[in-house]
Amino acid sequence: MSRVLVVEDEAHLADGLRFNLEAEGHAVEVAGDGEAALDRLVEKEERFDAIVLDVMLPGKSGFDVAASLREKKIYVPILMLTARGRPEDVLQGFASGADDYLPKPFELAILIARLESLLRRSAWMKPAASLASPNVGASPSDIAPSTEPLTAHQAGADVFTFTGKSIDFSELELRTFGNTIHLTVMEAELLRYLVRNEGRVVARKSILEDVWGLHEDTDTRAIDNFVVRLRRYIEEDPSQPKHLQTVRGVGYRFVSEPE
Repeated sequence: MSRVLVVEDEAHLADGLRFNLEAEGHAVEVAGDGEAALDRLVEKEERFDAIVLDVMLPGKSGFDVAASLREKKIYVPILMLTARGRPEDVLQGFASGADDYLPKPFELAILIARLESLLRRSAWMKPAASLASPNVGASPSDIAPSTEPLTAHQAGADVFTFTGKSIDFSELELRTFGNTIHLTVMEAELLRYLVRNEGRVVARKSILEDVWGLHEDTDTRAIDNFVVRLRRYIEEDPSQPKHLQTVRGVGYRFVSEPE
């Protein structure tokens, strides 16, 4: 039986989620605000298999709660509920460490399906979900993304190594410069996408659609923020990137063995 924490300040919605998730066989606890959730998860060190986390909470927002948990190295899967479902909110949720999002109002069946998907990831220590097949790209062949499986520099079933660094996609870990960095699912998915397309220029809009399922009209500057963070992880000098290269006006190129 999976243990789920619902963090929701609207009592009728929290009670409804508890009732329906319990009917699906889950053990459900409810926290009415972000501080209460952090108290249970951080201070009391209670263990949950997943969290359903509303963004609009009194006091600490859902974004703040997610970021606090990741800073404390608590990697329980988070399904974030957003009131508006704006791409900016979705990307902010991913940046704070959420695994998936669902805009309100939502269909109960979809929430249950999303939650079950997160639970199957087994607390972030199972292979991340496969990327959707790309269907968006620019006309030149060098910016058409690929979904071929990883081959070059592969040290294991889901490990990619390059210049003394390794990305373990099954463990969501990046090992570099003597350190082990825990990746969010979305960070790992973006890295996997770039690695699969090694040497190709990948358009920002392709990343938005193929990695995060967002529409073309989304502000692509959010991609830049993710890349800046990944550069801090893998580049010896993030201000002079050699692995995650910017192609002005188009997107990014991953190079495992720069000249």
